[in-house]
Amino acid sequence: MNQDTVHELHREAARQHELAAHSHRTASEHNEKGDHETAFWHAERALEYASRAYQVAQDAHNKSGQIRTL
Repeated sequence: MNQDTVHELHREAARQHELAAHSHRTASEHNEKGDHETAFWHAERALEYASRAYQVAQDAHNKSGQIRTL
């Protein structure tokens, strides 16, 4: 496995974490305004991004030979 590939996987995991954080903040803003339907939609997106980040991070660790319990 190429080290650049592992680095790219880590960058992708970080990007997914950033998207999750943004979605969480947006959900919070909508919730504060009483727009619970939109808040829920953004919270669901946050969960999807966070799950993807976890999967990509696991893949990166496995490919780098640093298998650890997360």
